Amino acid sequence: MDEGWWASVLADESTYATEHQETLIRSESLPELYLVDWKRVQEIYDRDEIVILEVNGFNRGGLLVKGDGLQGFVPVSHLVEIPGNIDEEERRRKLCEYVGHTLRLKVIECEPSLERIVLSERAALAGEGRRKQLFQSLKNGDVVQGIVTNVTDFGVFVDLGGVEGLIHVSELSWGRVQHPSDVLKVGHEVQTLVLQISEENSRVALSLKRLYANPWDDLAEKYKPGDVASAVVTSVMHYGVFARLNEGVEGLIHVSSMGNVSSAKELEKLFHCGQSVRVQILHIDVHRRRLGLGLVNQE
Repeated sequence: MDEGWWASVLADESTYATEHQETLIRSESLPELYLVDWKRVQEIYDRDEIVILEVNGFNRGGLLVKGDGLQGFVPVSHLVEIPGNIDEEERRRKLCEYVGHTLRLKVIECEPSLERIVLSERAALAGEGRRKQLFQSLKNGDVVQGIVTNVTDFGVFVDLGGVEGLIHVSELSWGRVQHPSDVLKVGHEVQTLVLQISEENSRVALSLKRLYANPWDDLAEKYKPGDVASAVVTSVMHYGVFARLNEGVEGLIHVSSMGNVSSAKELEKLFHCGQSVRVQILHIDVHRRRLGLGLVNQE
């Protein structure tokens, strides 16, 4: 994995963190800030300790907690008893019920320069010191089991039992992914491959697609221009339709190959995601990962 990949991940994470912090600041139930003992917080984080804090507020993204010289935020995805598929009103009701109660938590992010402390109830379930144990035992190439805790535009976060790993969107599938939520959902159990570990930054890069053979490797051996195959429509664009072969590779049926079809509105009337179609292989460019398809007239 090259440095460019990590740079992309870190840039995306930075954007997410900024948006997350802005949500926190905008909260109508944000309590007054009080003095944080950053040295104490850093010690708690370094020792992977569990702390008991009181919930003193919430916003749509999670809970605000404080106590013992510490004030921070617990994202909804790190709360054990709130499922990820509930609607906005029900989530707000459940978050409100936490106010005044205490939680066993672990610090999972401690960034004094950004005045941000993020905590996790889910991580605390693993027990104290689990993060250190995991980083000592994890190796590049390991296959690990985890639970999806959050799905963002740039990837999927997976709890490995005390450490959260990230499957970047580029590592979810050998095919094109419109959004990570199309592949995984919060609460899903998932098996992944460890790509890279950075204990210093508490980062674990994961891959889902590398558990499987790259279908591009032998696609040119399976298909030749002119062959006809079954496919499923995955998206409809103004310039054509993407369809996925049984092998998991997506190709483009360009609008120019569809005869009388000439507009996006016509395409939307004729095609929908999940629709089965017969296609003809027009060209295969394995090096550039491009597959050109033509639509076979269906009776």
